[in-house]
Amino acid sequence: MPSYTAPTRDMQFVLHDVLNISASSIPGYDELDRDFTAAILDEAGKIASEVLSPLNPVGDREGCTLENGVVRTPEGFKAAFETVRQGGWTSLDCDPDYGGQGLPYLISTAVGEMFSASNMAFNMYQGLTHGAYNAIHAHGSDAQKRTYLPKLVSSEWGGTMNLTEPHCGTDLGLIRTKAVPQDDGTYQISGQKIWISAGEHDMVDNIIHLVLAKLPDAPDGVKGISLFIVPKFLVNEDGSLGERNALSCGGLEEKMGIHGNATCVMHYDGATAYLVGEPHKGMRAMFTMMNEARLGVGLQGYAQGEVAYQNALGFALDRLQGRDVTGTQAPDKPADPIIVHPDVRRNLMDQKAFVEGARAFTFWGASMIDAHVRAEDADAEQMISLLTPVIKGFLTDKGFETTVLAQQTLGGSGFTREWGMEQFVRDARITMIYEGTNGIQALDLVGRKLAQNGGKAIMAVFDLMKGYIKDNAGQDAEFDAQFLDPLKAASKDLQAAGTYFMQHGMKAPNNALSGSYDFMHLFGHVCLGLMWARMAKAAKAGVDEGRGDTAFLEAKLATGRHYMSRHLPMTATHLARIRTGADTVMALEPEQFASAAG
Repeated sequence: MPSYTAPTRDMQFVLHDVLNISASSIPGYDELDRDFTAAILDEAGKIASEVLSPLNPVGDREGCTLENGVVRTPEGFKAAFETVRQGGWTSLDCDPDYGGQGLPYLISTAVGEMFSASNMAFNMYQGLTHGAYNAIHAHGSDAQKRTYLPKLVSSEWGGTMNLTEPHCGTDLGLIRTKAVPQDDGTYQISGQKIWISAGEHDMVDNIIHLVLAKLPDAPDGVKGISLFIVPKFLVNEDGSLGERNALSCGGLEEKMGIHGNATCVMHYDGATAYLVGEPHKGMRAMFTMMNEARLGVGLQGYAQGEVAYQNALGFALDRLQGRDVTGTQAPDKPADPIIVHPDVRRNLMDQKAFVEGARAFTFWGASMIDAHVRAEDADAEQMISLLTPVIKGFLTDKGFETTVLAQQTLGGSGFTREWGMEQFVRDARITMIYEGTNGIQALDLVGRKLAQNGGKAIMAVFDLMKGYIKDNAGQDAEFDAQFLDPLKAASKDLQAAGTYFMQHGMKAPNNALSGSYDFMHLFGHVCLGLMWARMAKAAKAGVDEGRGDTAFLEAKLATGRHYMSRHLPMTATHLARIRTGADTVMALEPEQFASAAG
């Protein structure tokens, strides 16, 4: 059975040596010293490895079952959920006015990585609840906040987001779910929603559904969408639970992965509902939580890569196969461990370099969300808005790829259920699809985010890269050659791609859109290049000054050199693809795609 060990040492390195959070001006960060964050991460790591990780294969094997309208979660989930809830782990960054602990989102992100890596399907239950909390906290009335937030913060109640319908996914303007106003100020919701994660389960007393629907007088398209609170059980004025609402789970989806999470078909049959915010402004409420939700999915992608890598490494250290071509390494054994072979090393280095770079990138993004929310930093909000589709799209693409590499490390064993690696592959696959497919992320990045505010955000990225390179160049020739020069070349590729879109996007939009996926990956590589340059600088300072674990720091430098030399040059390939335009992409007529079928 696979295992998981929380990478707390690496998290501490990113938080304190790279991001230097305790010296940050973001309110609340001054309290985040090493001892404080270590205490939180160590305890969360124990829960992840000792409570959640052993349940991951159980959830995958048993799945959820629907019995008389109630979804039963896998054995052990309910007790584990109570452990997490009682420990306050679901309320880390929530508002103290409603029972939260008020910690920065960055700390919640670090804990979320551990919980997601150890048991992604399980962690989704509180993740969806946190999303509902965010939407109501940002857009609900004072009465709605008093009624729902304390129970959502404590996770005594669960939460969901109901967007998708059988005939529409991304194009939410096509939704048919209706909300009919009632004389008492409530609404009656009728319609069907599909793919609703945690839509029904047995771990909470009530489930607060946030449902997108249209009023009778709604304009067409997304401008006519409103957001409603639809509780499973109505809530009395004194906060006690009332009668069951007119909603039900009509079935569970049979999925490729995340079997431990209930993915429901939800039916609303005149259910009592309460409008959140203004009529026809539901999409605004949804986008309030979008940066955080999509960053969370990017985190899921690399977290699955992390746990897969850990188990691939353990296998490579133990599995005996063949001999080192440069000389026997284990003469007392019938063969050497496979980690001696260069191709296995390449495989493992690719995994390690991605996961550690992705962690730094995600934590940096989380700090921008904190800067926006806690310090009202408009520049940080603009930057994370631009980077969000990169975090979501690039990290989930590469996270899935990393799980496949880890599976490959095990050879035939990786293809069997016994070793557990194939579950990581299956679970990681959904991250590329939900919360907006990665193709949609790329289109959003190129078609909308680049041009926002006259391109101010992407220009800020260019300035950031130039400033970092200029400020650190000339101090160490080896550092320049290994880290700054590759970053400079990759940054130039990013600028060249942006220039291509500006020159060709308006006249021939297909030229820009056909290169959007490559641009998302080019951008992702540049961001990880920046992260590796920053990590290398911090690691080198630690080695030079004799601080910290020298072996850990030297491994960090070696891993960074691997990324900069073996992965960052991919920016040139992506740029070359972008510059080909749309000619080959759009060359066939729709009917010609089937021409080879005969």
